[in-house]
Order: sequence, then C-alpha cells, then structure tokens
Amino acid sequence: MQDGPSEVAPPPHDKEALSAFIRANTKLMRPELVRELQLHLAEKSLPIWEKSEEELGRMNLPPPFWAFAWAGGQALARYLLDTPSIVEGKRVLDLGSGCGIVAIAAMKSGAAHALAADVDPFAGVAAKLNSRLNVVRIEATDDDRLDTTPDDRDVLLVGDLFYERELSARVVSFMERMAAAGVPVYVGDPRRSYFPIDRFEKVISYDVVTSGELEDTELKRTAVWRLKA
Repeated sequence: MQDGPSEVAPPPHDKEALSAFIRANTKLMRPELVRELQLHLAEKSLPIWEKSEEELGRMNLPPPFWAFAWAGGQALARYLLDTPSIVEGKRVLDLGSGCGIVAIAAMKSGAAHALAADVDPFAGVAAKLNSRLNVVRIEATDDDRLDTTPDDRDVLLVGDLFYERELSARVVSFMERMAAAGVPVYVGDPRRSYFPIDRFEKVISYDVVTSGELEDTELKRTAVWRLKA
C-alpha cells in the first residue's frame, strides 16, 4: 500500500485529468428509462473502482457512484422530462448528483439553472461532461451542502441518497430546512434501507432496468416521492 499519492497521479481536483480518466474508462450509453439522454457510464463497478484508485494513487476511495445511472436518478429524470412544469423557469439543486442525469433532465425540461452537487470530485466532472453531451449547461460543485440552507434554489431534487444511516439523517434534515423555506422537494428512490417513507407521498412509480451487479434485481420498482408539508 502506498503512503500517499504517487508522483504521476493527478490530484483529485485536477479536473482535466479526471475528465480524461472518465472518457477513457466509460462508454456512451443511454439509460433504459431515459433514452433521450446519453451519458458516460461504466459497464461494471469493480474495474472502474480499481482504476480510480490506481489513477489517484489512493486506496479506500468511495465507490464510483458517478459512473452509473441509478434507479432513483433515472426515475426522477423520467418524471421531470414528462412533467416539465415542476422545474420550468426555476433554479434547481440536484443533491448527490452522481452522473448528473437529474440536473441534465431538469435543464432539458426548461429549468433556468441547475446546480449538480456531489462531494465526489469525479461526479462534478462527469456531470459536466454529460451535460455537454446532451447540449445543456449546468454548474457543478463538490462542496458539502448539507449543513447549509441555500436561498437561491426554487426546487430540490434528490436521487438515491438513502443508502447509509448517517448520510440519510443529514439529507432529511437538509430537505426539511429547504421545505420550511418554501422549496418543494422531489426524491427518486426505490425504498433504500434508510428511506424514511413516512415523510413522503408517492407521486409516480416506474420499473427501472438495472444491473444485477449493482442491485438485487435487474428490474427495480422505483418511485418519485414528494416531501410532505
């Protein structure tokens, strides 16, 4: 095991190097539920995870969530494309944006501005690459937004963030602060382990084609939810 980054490894915030890595280790794909969009995605999780660690010269990196179009993100993106009035003319925050599928769908649906927020620096770069593929402009940040209450957003969008207990608690607290400020909150989630279903009302459900390597099934029943007032 290395003591630190190798001399040839790009630092995590070297966006040009991360962009080159993403282009070299993904393929252009169209998620089954959102065929209108084309994204840089990985076919398998372990190879790109290992390559990420090699590229950065670090071990124990978080999983490359940014390299996949997860069920919750696909469902939320589908709903926005089919119901553009949710975001039309509005400033949206895509929290835990990953590959950027939700932010991109929001802009395709007429949003005035979309900020893709994800603490993984790979994710912001991937989201920007994917936005250019789909001929829309988004902004991206790897700042941790969960201890803030942004006052420059009109809609909060969250896809698949309820897979860890501590993270889920922080996400719920953030969502409730945003809702208290009058911001509607929409979530795409297949009822992950820590999804607090009692806080939400179901808007619509989809059957999302997924990978058996990533999920417990290759067809994941997934819903779009709205946070209750």
